[in-house]
Amino acid sequence: MHQASARPDRPAFREKDLGIWQTWTWAQVAGEVRILACGLAAQGFKRGDRLAVIGDNRPRLYWAMMAAQALGGVPVPLYQDAVAAEMAFVLQDADIGFAVVEDQEQVDKLLEVLPQCPQLKHICFDDPRGLRHYAQTELTGFEDVQAAGREFAQRNPEFFADELGKGRPSDVAVILYTSGTTGHPKGVSQTHAAMIQTARVLVAFDGFADTDDILCYLPMAWVGDFLYSYAQMHVAGLCLNCPESPDTVMTDLREIGPTYYFGPPRVYENILTQVMIRIEDASWIKRRMFHTFMAVAKRVGMGILEGKAGIPLRDRLLYRLGEILLYGPLKNVLGMSRIRVAYTGGEAIGPDLFDFYRSIGINLKQLYGMTETCVTVCMHPSGDVKLETVGPPMPGVEVRIADSGEVLVRSPGLMKEYYKRPDATREAIDPEGFFHTGDAGYFDAAGHLKIIDRARDVGKLADGTLFAPKYLENKLKFFSYIKEAVCFGSGRDKVCAFINIDMAAIGNWAERRNLPYTGYTDLASQPAVLDLIRECVEKVNRDLALDSTLANSQIRRFLVLHKELEADDGELTRTRKVRR
Repeated sequence: MHQASARPDRPAFREKDLGIWQTWTWAQVAGEVRILACGLAAQGFKRGDRLAVIGDNRPRLYWAMMAAQALGGVPVPLYQDAVAAEMAFVLQDADIGFAVVEDQEQVDKLLEVLPQCPQLKHICFDDPRGLRHYAQTELTGFEDVQAAGREFAQRNPEFFADELGKGRPSDVAVILYTSGTTGHPKGVSQTHAAMIQTARVLVAFDGFADTDDILCYLPMAWVGDFLYSYAQMHVAGLCLNCPESPDTVMTDLREIGPTYYFGPPRVYENILTQVMIRIEDASWIKRRMFHTFMAVAKRVGMGILEGKAGIPLRDRLLYRLGEILLYGPLKNVLGMSRIRVAYTGGEAIGPDLFDFYRSIGINLKQLYGMTETCVTVCMHPSGDVKLETVGPPMPGVEVRIADSGEVLVRSPGLMKEYYKRPDATREAIDPEGFFHTGDAGYFDAAGHLKIIDRARDVGKLADGTLFAPKYLENKLKFFSYIKEAVCFGSGRDKVCAFINIDMAAIGNWAERRNLPYTGYTDLASQPAVLDLIRECVEKVNRDLALDSTLANSQIRRFLVLHKELEADDGELTRTRKVRR
């Protein structure tokens, strides 16, 4: 409501529908949220109730979260691609009685688990296509809820303002479920104070304002979207842009040209893979130009981005020419020509991948955090970016390294609790208020935090050599031909790896060589493909051989899997992290 008063005519949301961008101002959004909140109240939604929100990034789903919070309720966003059983777990665990969903797909999943979730009494759907003949009493269309809200507001004109006034900073703002890499996900209760204070620090840190734009394409159930899109828009008044569909994200990114960008490493990996595929298909002149100017960028690009002195004039001129011929057009194709700052987080990013983006002039910064800390613990300040670290602690955040090497965090963004799990909460937060992250790390001489890996995953080979699987996996995934990798070695004589090929990149490579194949399994078993992956592994081993600490952790054996790792098969989490 503050933003609606301060900047009523500024754009708050855009959504691409049937190829056309629709815009809602802050004043319009405030009206939509008020009516929707009254509609939910008419259905019996009250303070403390939980509201499931399921679907792609849609303005109406964000408005549903706002409406629930305005009434003192708690939104619980779920992953839109979760199977019915996964949804049932969250619905039961969070005692959810209301849901706002996008379309028929999500309605069908909820109806499937309804017998297991008798407390779920109201399901509101946005898109009515395919639902014409559904007669379940739990179902209500979005427009019908709005109509009920208008009638409710006429009868109770002061209701919405009164409910807003009852809210307190210590109230729970959202329950976000962890990815569940080691078991069932846990519901993280975050307060309004934690989210807003963290968002204010981020806005001040990089100077965000109501003139900024972000494309909201990450799952609404992920803390990264909730903080970097939803919470920051409330603090800075910036505009959230919702793509037409997950398949049009890159096209919509180019059309919007956001001023800042956030994505996990896998997104940056996928973008780089598409770039490399296009380069392989280009003429030999363009390929030569690409490799020539990328060599220049790798040599001096980061220094120029950070404004460092001492770079030879010849290299500056070559880089400027590269900006005209390669880097500028490339950033434009990627939709990153207007970006002032880009973030990556969620898991470690490979140094080579990080180097690529910064070297072409994209101010990519790594951050470190987790759901339990409102994401932000450490971040690179502009002009002080080190590839191998995640930066120093953010203002107001305390970080300790335990004797065991585990990273401990105390901050204003720390969670209130794991929902209905007091024992897990006490285990995670010690009496001094420090959260035990489960990550192993240390501070370098400059005060930057370096994360080694998950503490439970870091081990040693049989000969005592340090084994950090994520570091090896990131080096493998820098190659566009490798989509996923899982390394094993703790307690073993040698390191081995499971590898998923990238179907798009390898398929393109095979077609250019007239190599026939019928599908993923056939392609992954081709001797020529195995030789290609072997070359990638050997390049990684050559790099490892130069590091005396990791020389013995070279990959001695690898297996190309016959299928892609899938979240539906329990091999990956919904955030695409490997379940080890």
